[in-house]
Amino acid sequence: MKRLENKVAIITGGAAGIGAATAVKFAEDGAKVIIWDLDETKGKALAAQLNATFAKVNTANYAEIETAAKAVNDQFGRIDILINNAGITRDSTLKKMTIEQWQQVIDVNLTGVFYCTKIISEYMLVNNWGRIINASSVVGIYGNFGQANYVATKSALIGMTKTLARELGRKGITVNAIAPGFIATEMVAAMPENVIEAMKAKIPLARLGDPKEIANVYAFLASDEASYLNGHTLSVDGGMTV
Repeated sequence: MKRLENKVAIITGGAAGIGAATAVKFAEDGAKVIIWDLDETKGKALAAQLNATFAKVNTANYAEIETAAKAVNDQFGRIDILINNAGITRDSTLKKMTIEQWQQVIDVNLTGVFYCTKIISEYMLVNNWGRIINASSVVGIYGNFGQANYVATKSALIGMTKTLARELGRKGITVNAIAPGFIATEMVAAMPENVIEAMKAKIPLARLGDPKEIANVYAFLASDEASYLNGHTLSVDGGMTV
């Protein structure tokens, strides 16, 4: 039997980057994959490739999540796994950061995770089983210049993960987080070469991470192999934070 055989998994921000790699990995491991994203073109194409399900969902919109989660439960009869992967950046120093930049990142990266977890955990509680995994970041642990909004959300997710692990653990639902380092996503690939080289210089493995390497950790935490891990934030950063 495959590691995630017939588990129903929702992956937010699943159309590209780490989310897309996770959708591929989960499908390979036997899960019934549901991709939530705002990018319909990429999302539908990936869903067709994987024989998965796609829905255009804004995770900062409570009503949209309610509707989409109900549709998943109606189709499959349950929801087993939630990967809170969706996130955005609106980088700026404190002096230059606008209220809009602050609020946009809070809405998606933090409030969106709260919305998704609040709604989807109710379906997990019915079966007394679930895996919720939140995407934090190494900058949520150590901070980063020009990312007060992003760092605030990623730090908050670590605290939320610990709290929800205490609340939901007794109901058979584990809540964990990952803290990726510098990963070779489309966004990073668009950066100047000198910036990428500076990133690599901070990493003992001397390279950026591959999205597949983050997907592998998501898959582990979603599986029965991680059944006694709860409330933990796992850094996946090539040793950058050693």
